[in-house]
Amino acid sequence: MTISSELKDIFTKNLRTSGIYIAFVLIVLLFTVLTNGLLLSPTNITNIVLQYSYVLVLALGMIIVIVGGHIDLSVGSLVALTGAVSAVLVIKGGMPWWVGMLAGILTGALCGVWQGFWVAIVGIPSFIVTLAGMLLFRGLTYEVLNNISLSPFPAGYQKIAGGFLNGLLGGYGFDTFTLVIGVIAVAGLVVSAWRTRQGRVKYGQQVESMAMFLGKNLLSAAIILWFFWQIATSRGMPIVLIILGVLIIAYHVLTTKTVFGRHVYAIGGNLSAAKLSGVNIKKINFWIFINMGMLAGVAGVVFSSRSNGAQPGAGNMFELDAIAACFIGGASTTGGVGRVTGAIVGGLVMAVLSNGMQLMGVGASAQQIVKGIVLLLAVAFDIYNKRRVGQGS
Repeated sequence: MTISSELKDIFTKNLRTSGIYIAFVLIVLLFTVLTNGLLLSPTNITNIVLQYSYVLVLALGMIIVIVGGHIDLSVGSLVALTGAVSAVLVIKGGMPWWVGMLAGILTGALCGVWQGFWVAIVGIPSFIVTLAGMLLFRGLTYEVLNNISLSPFPAGYQKIAGGFLNGLLGGYGFDTFTLVIGVIAVAGLVVSAWRTRQGRVKYGQQVESMAMFLGKNLLSAAIILWFFWQIATSRGMPIVLIILGVLIIAYHVLTTKTVFGRHVYAIGGNLSAAKLSGVNIKKINFWIFINMGMLAGVAGVVFSSRSNGAQPGAGNMFELDAIAACFIGGASTTGGVGRVTGAIVGGLVMAVLSNGMQLMGVGASAQQIVKGIVLLLAVAFDIYNKRRVGQGS
């Protein structure tokens, strides 16, 4: 197979997974031109990481929910509730910052248990359960905060989403530690890609040519190293980026290398077949919502740290950002299809759209219109893909 035919295969057969990466690059290039290069400045790239990390955390949980054939409308309210619990303990109660952090994550997990019970055990559709949860958790947030905002958090808590690791290994005009992390990330990517390729060769599956493999990974390595260089020449490695990186790796492994991950895809892809195969549907669905609650707790801690306080109205519409990130990233509306990497890229698309329009001075109302159109086009693209595959079979 020639390189040209492989490129054609990427743009046709793999359009669902490759299209989002192409779209992301085009969006970045568009806003780079429209903002006269400001979008890709080191300071702004760091700001994008700090401002939108909570959306990426929520997207990690939401992609599992959607792949499993469910939806969760409550995560925005849960972000507010977990941040409120942390604020009450740390700001009003004078507890150490790490106690508030753990309490927020635990609160999210317990709320996940609550919703998982109604979905998995009782059998109520997730749309109804999480719609009720959206109202319930928002009301609890007002009760916990007593209808007032709490701020500020102590310095230790603020560093969760606003701190940097800079100067650990020195550097002249750049942070060496950040570059080392970038090199490790590239090494991990290449090793993972090589092992995947060798595994496919071992089982006689078709693989791309070596030239295509090397070209694709060299391009990915260059983009990753450029990103870390921009971070290194700004303020160093954001702590929240380390948290996010660990979560992305962990959830990539969870969804691709574990029995739990395979069972989630089985349930979303064909529920009847999953039952006949012996998959414990109730158990998997139960843990799907516990996991989503826990990650909403992490996002709540990150967001409250970033905003340096807790407000009753925090997290408004966050669930739509997370859901949009997953659908834009290639998840199917009917379940069974979706990847962690796609959800992250979808979240980055939303982040670049928001940040780029803010840099251009576009109003909040226009931003919402653009996001809505992008989400609609992403779902339309999903439907087009299904029809195209159906016609070709």
